[in-house]
Amino acid sequence: MNYSYKGKILISTPDISGDIFSRSVVLIIDHNENGAFGLILNKKNQNMSSKLLNILGFPVELYEGGPVEHGRIYFILKGEKITTEFIEINKEFYLTEDIDSVVSAMINGEISTADIKVFSGYSGWGALQLEGELQRKMWTIVDVYNLDYTLPNDQGLWKNIMQNLGGEFLLWANAPEDVSMN
Repeated sequence: MNYSYKGKILISTPDISGDIFSRSVVLIIDHNENGAFGLILNKKNQNMSSKLLNILGFPVELYEGGPVEHGRIYFILKGEKITTEFIEINKEFYLTEDIDSVVSAMINGEISTADIKVFSGYSGWGALQLEGELQRKMWTIVDVYNLDYTLPNDQGLWKNIMQNLGGEFLLWANAPEDVSMN
């Protein structure tokens, strides 16, 4: 493996349709010779978000991180580290699965819900699988550019990034979700 996509954004191309990756924006958290690990930033789960509100008593939006291990919960946090169990994404953001520390910090007012994003499951690729999907043009790699990973995002994020890329991506941004309907 000559290159790591860690810290990059994957934008699904219109060739991916009909599944969770359709119009997805994926942050690659880790990528090495064994594979890649990432989280989908723009697939909000309204049903689970409502359940979290009932459990916690305050609103927390839950996002589908990907199709793998939906029982696992991940948090992207902004700012000061509240746990020693984390993966640094960059100087401003980090990832943790330490649910006890996160919930405790939220209840104690140490972190705001605006500085956290909750994910169920993750997106994973085996050795060289992501590279193969990139060769088949299923994804476009985008260098990270001032993206706040904790902002509430929806399908508008995919379209906005596509529009900012310009050229043929502008066509994709304006294409119908089912490209066969075009």
